[in-house]
Amino acid sequence: MIQHRKMWQFPWRYKESITLIAGIVIIGFLLQYFLGPFNFSPLGWPINGICGFFILLFALIAGLRQNKFSGWFSGVPMSVSLLAALLVLSIIMGLTLQETHLHPQDPNIFSKLGFRQMTSSWPFVFVYFLLLLSLGTLIVRRLKAFKIKDYPFYLNHIGLWLFLFALGLGAADMKRYTMYVQEGETEHRAYDKEESIHELPVTIRLNDFILEEYPPHLVIMDRKTGDIQPVNKPEQLQLEENPMKGKLGQWNIFIKEYLHQAIRSKDGTYIPTTMQGVFPAVFVEAVHISTGETKEGWVCGGNTLLSFKTLHLDNKLSIVMTPPEPKRFISDIDVIAPNEKSAHTLLEVNKPYRAGNWMIYQTGYDTEAGKLSDYSTMELVYDPWAIPAYAGILLLACGSVCMLWTGNRRKEATHDME
Repeated sequence: MIQHRKMWQFPWRYKESITLIAGIVIIGFLLQYFLGPFNFSPLGWPINGICGFFILLFALIAGLRQNKFSGWFSGVPMSVSLLAALLVLSIIMGLTLQETHLHPQDPNIFSKLGFRQMTSSWPFVFVYFLLLLSLGTLIVRRLKAFKIKDYPFYLNHIGLWLFLFALGLGAADMKRYTMYVQEGETEHRAYDKEESIHELPVTIRLNDFILEEYPPHLVIMDRKTGDIQPVNKPEQLQLEENPMKGKLGQWNIFIKEYLHQAIRSKDGTYIPTTMQGVFPAVFVEAVHISTGETKEGWVCGGNTLLSFKTLHLDNKLSIVMTPPEPKRFISDIDVIAPNEKSAHTLLEVNKPYRAGNWMIYQTGYDTEAGKLSDYSTMELVYDPWAIPAYAGILLLACGSVCMLWTGNRRKEATHDME
């Protein structure tokens, strides 16, 4: 007669592991609903270091003991359940717009359950800490029965644990500031997310701000409504070469002269110039496709120094030039960080500069002024746990390569034996 195994009877398997993790996640959502998001701020140094010590202590005690709880807690059913929970929470995070700040009285149920701030939600934190404990226990168990041939496993799992620890508990020590630096000036003050001003140990001098732009477009606009024509499918003609031709609506457009940098002369025409901050200008001839009516004249988008100019086609429509879109903007800066020499660098989007534990990112400028912007906006991120996180990634990468290498060797050995 087959005896059915009772629920919650050791050794626990998938049924108990999934039920337990699901219960913990549900408790996390309840705490999130009634208490709000988990506050990482108190977990800054040295509290996160103390938490790390106790996590390691738990892993050592559980991993060195040979009992059913230790075997289950670091076993496959528990690991799969935790990873499945983390995957579900990650999918929710990917499908929900994440917000940095939420109104405390936001009535939206998804906000109250933490869907919009998943990484600071109670269920995510619970799963994260359990994963650290389980993974640490597994590492200790395998190190207890150390085998040199298992080095890919050690590299992978130690690297993953180090990366998770630095990314999670280390987040409490991460600080973000926004700094506005005027061209030709030096700045060390910055603003936090509450708009409070702070004096930082990093000093930045903005030597020059450089903005490269794409060529502007010509469009036909309704002067009364401001709508680009046709309304249902607006058309644009990009200025690329001189001379050139194209079509906008019912008009054939011929570009007689294009000046990328121009200034208006006294007679209303435009002349090329090498001055900084001027605007493109173009001499346009527009011919109506049906009537053959011809209109011609200069068109300029203008800026804070140069007034715009349009070409009227009739009593309703005009050809206008759109503002050029930014192609690349660069800050030529000098950086002085603690315990480091002054460094010169060109800062641009997606090319940050590291100065000790500080990362400096190019984030913006005065978009209304465009090329005439006299300041640059930078984000400074202080992350003392970046090096441990990178070390964890490096160990993970090495472990993955070693795992592939040893796997290929085993396949070759098996093939030779056959």
